[in-house]
Amino acid sequence: MLPDRGARGLPVGVVTEGTWRDARPPDRAPSAARYARPVPVQAPYGSWPSPLSPEALVQASVGLSDAESAGGRIVWSESRPDEAGRQVVVELRPDGTTVDRVPPDFSARTLVHEYGGRCAVVDDSGDLVAANLDDQRLWRFPVDGGPPLPLTPPPPDPPADRYADPVVLDGGRLVACVRERHLTSGEVVNDLVALDARPAGEPVEPRPLATGHDFYAAPRAAPDGTRLAWLSWDHPDMPWDATELWAAPLDEGGVLGTPERVAGGPGVSISQPRFAPDGTLHWLSDETGFWNLHRDGAGVLGPIDADLGGPDWVFGQSTYTFLSDGTPVAAWSTPAGQRLGLLDGDRWRPVDSDLTAFSCLHRHGDRLLAIAASPVHPAAVVLLDPATGHHRVLRASRPLPLPPEAIARPEPFTFTARDGGEAHGLFYAPRSPTHVGPPGDRPPLVVVIHGGPTAAARRELSLAVQQWTTRGFAVADVDYRGSTGYGRPYRQRLHGAWGVADVDDCVDAATHLAATGRVDPTRMVIRGSSAGGLTVLNALARPAGFAAGASLYGVCDLASLATDTHKFEARYLDRLVGPWPDAAATYDERSPLRHAAECTRPVVFFQGTDDPVVPRSQSDAMVAALRANGVRADHHLFDGERHGFRQAATLVAVARLEIAFYRDVLHLATPEQAP
Repeated sequence: MLPDRGARGLPVGVVTEGTWRDARPPDRAPSAARYARPVPVQAPYGSWPSPLSPEALVQASVGLSDAESAGGRIVWSESRPDEAGRQVVVELRPDGTTVDRVPPDFSARTLVHEYGGRCAVVDDSGDLVAANLDDQRLWRFPVDGGPPLPLTPPPPDPPADRYADPVVLDGGRLVACVRERHLTSGEVVNDLVALDARPAGEPVEPRPLATGHDFYAAPRAAPDGTRLAWLSWDHPDMPWDATELWAAPLDEGGVLGTPERVAGGPGVSISQPRFAPDGTLHWLSDETGFWNLHRDGAGVLGPIDADLGGPDWVFGQSTYTFLSDGTPVAAWSTPAGQRLGLLDGDRWRPVDSDLTAFSCLHRHGDRLLAIAASPVHPAAVVLLDPATGHHRVLRASRPLPLPPEAIARPEPFTFTARDGGEAHGLFYAPRSPTHVGPPGDRPPLVVVIHGGPTAAARRELSLAVQQWTTRGFAVADVDYRGSTGYGRPYRQRLHGAWGVADVDDCVDAATHLAATGRVDPTRMVIRGSSAGGLTVLNALARPAGFAAGASLYGVCDLASLATDTHKFEARYLDRLVGPWPDAAATYDERSPLRHAAECTRPVVFFQGTDDPVVPRSQSDAMVAALRANGVRADHHLFDGERHGFRQAATLVAVARLEIAFYRDVLHLATPEQAP
């Protein structure tokens, strides 16, 4: 029997060290008999009633990002589905209360590189500088709650000028940041600029600091303000292919001296430059084959066959920091999830923690500030003791809508890829404290494909996964060749092979799970978003394997993606597929739209109308081609959504429609129909 539920339908209890504990006073807690487990009801897999409704996926939930400690203040960003995805910078007060640092008509979000990321900084006075979604200008929000003040001039056509990754200079009088200008000619120009953080009158045009490269990121100032470091790279590279780390002297007026290239170059990816408390520059580099920590003048620190970072899709990634005495602290990848540890001599010493996913790692006093999660804990802003690993939750992304006994845990699995190497994934078995499948039956399988394709499955609680497992589905989250977290050689196994190797691995992962008796080979479906949509559609064109699929703002036509996408990814396919237009035949060969006649299984499409990365025209064309061939193609459009859904109504609708779609095409009973 599940624990009693409060007025909002949430279990009245807390999770401590992975164990459910009733939170009510002893005189109000039910007797032990109330908690006696009933004999589970036998029902067909895929038809179980779930305690996790589509509405529960977003109820009282926020997306957490960009947690930082600045001037003794803790701030983070919240993406709020119930406010149409508005992003708000929140500050934690000393008394434990929180305050929104931007007014209700602002959304603190940048569109640089379209994917955005870190766009706000707090100076020593407590004032906040942040980008606003509507006009993409930088604004200053006084700590006393006064009216916001613009720091950048209005662009000729919002959002033509965009700003990201700000850093405070010259005692708070200046801000350095990345700027992206969309010119009327259609050209997009990126540079590094400085601007007056406290203008006496109307804001003026920012002053360029570094120009001439296609992209810039991660400006970071030394503790004493005398040096500035940053990253740059050029087409056709992505930041995980090749980047350069630069540093230059910085005077009190924010004027740079002669820049020096510190690290990086062809075939080396540099990430996360930052200065230690003593002013020594550090960074992550994959020249060893893995993103390891390096120090200026000392080389690699604590070499380890594991990635201490990930691909820089968004600004502000932070997977390492320093204690007050300068000791580095970092999170690194393992098959079971990330580990957190301290550098002890030339080795990383793990911190004992039940958390398995870390981001936004910063020092706050003698504690570590992070956004962290585990397979049974939703993402939360936490303060963690680096000596003991104990942590305190400052802000959870959501209340836990499931008791621990209903949560499916990830099981890493490995299988042989068709090139002879290994490929990886996470398997989630169906789980319910109240229902079991019939003897001898096997569950249907949902194969989940991450986007990117340069990304990875996360070892943390995902309600998007639990919505399937609590209903009697199994889930496989596949880290096909090209995924991150396994070193540079594994990432490069997708070079020239996107649309083939990823599809092979997803088909083979499902076949492996079926052959080992874990899932029903006749009831396997596949779903993916963005780049994962291409994998879905190509997998459905294979003669055997999946019965149906779902594409969420997925790529349907590689040629259109190569010629009609944003600057950041304009040359991404040069390595994954081949240079355009020289490899046009390969693009056609791997584009689902060019082979729609071979896709004969049902597909459901979910698409935002304002998507600048994979425009609506791609799903429109694919749906029309499938329907012309007599194939079922459900098409659901969502007004105002860009690349990646943020609005509560959209997220609920997608969950409800996808559940119904799979049950229909797989001929599964609904909970009401099940015996």
